[in-house]
Amino acid sequence: MYDWGDLRFFLAAARAGSTLGAARELRVNQTTVARRIAALEEALGARLFDRHQDGYRLSEAGAAILTQAEHVAVEAETLERLVAQRSRQLSGVIRVTTVESVANMMLTPWLSEFMDLYPDIRVDVIVTDLRLDLARGDADIAIRAGYMPKGAGIVVRKLADAPWALYCSKAYAEKRGLPACADVLNDHFAIGSDGEMAKLEPYTWLVETAPRATIRNVCNSLPNVLSAIKAGHGVGPLPCPMGDFDPDLLRCFALPRFQYGYYLVTQEGMKDVPRVKAFNEFIVARATALKHLLEGRPAKN
Repeated sequence: MYDWGDLRFFLAAARAGSTLGAARELRVNQTTVARRIAALEEALGARLFDRHQDGYRLSEAGAAILTQAEHVAVEAETLERLVAQRSRQLSGVIRVTTVESVANMMLTPWLSEFMDLYPDIRVDVIVTDLRLDLARGDADIAIRAGYMPKGAGIVVRKLADAPWALYCSKAYAEKRGLPACADVLNDHFAIGSDGEMAKLEPYTWLVETAPRATIRNVCNSLPNVLSAIKAGHGVGPLPCPMGDFDPDLLRCFALPRFQYGYYLVTQEGMKDVPRVKAFNEFIVARATALKHLLEGRPAKN
């Protein structure tokens, strides 16, 4: 098992192109840099650099792990900041708004760890389909799903892509088959949409792609669509993390990319408040670590 601290020396040498340059950056002895890199290579069982008279150059193995090593370093630095912030006894109230599906799928499960880290910070979660005006002070933070939020008075950070796919229940697939492509959807039952949800691209796509599909159930919220699909009422679009990890559902096929994402939005005047910074850093670190879950499983068909 390697010492993750050795990655700092690997990354510094990769940036500087030499152990001398890395030693200057890290303010340690050049021998220490060489020793820590050698220890990492031994632990990984791979040569990470090709040594030349004019410096260190990444080997094929070193180049292959460079991006992942940078991610680990970011996570480690974030963890150190989180621990340091906790020791300062942060306290107060944070108002976070999001839609019900994101609250149930992401925010609420993650809050358990955040509340353990910061027991004196209270998080008020405002679940609504309305886009509260952060610039006006309706909330401090929002977690949005969809297109990148725009406007004055806010700071936006993308957390992950938000792909969608078409799903059906296992019981539905046994009765009517699993639709494997858009061409066969007119022969299936589909979940209809109403209200603001009917304006979402996945649902307009379904209407345009399968105008003759039989609609027996109409929903106006994603949690209700999920329930309708699980009940076997028909096929319907869902965000991939909502559908891929439900044991009762089957993915039919991935939908076109709609340029949707998950975004962390902060009222500009609150971004430097310590409790808000702590919350944002926690959410970014958690989303980075679980990006593969947020973006769903790779398609199998």
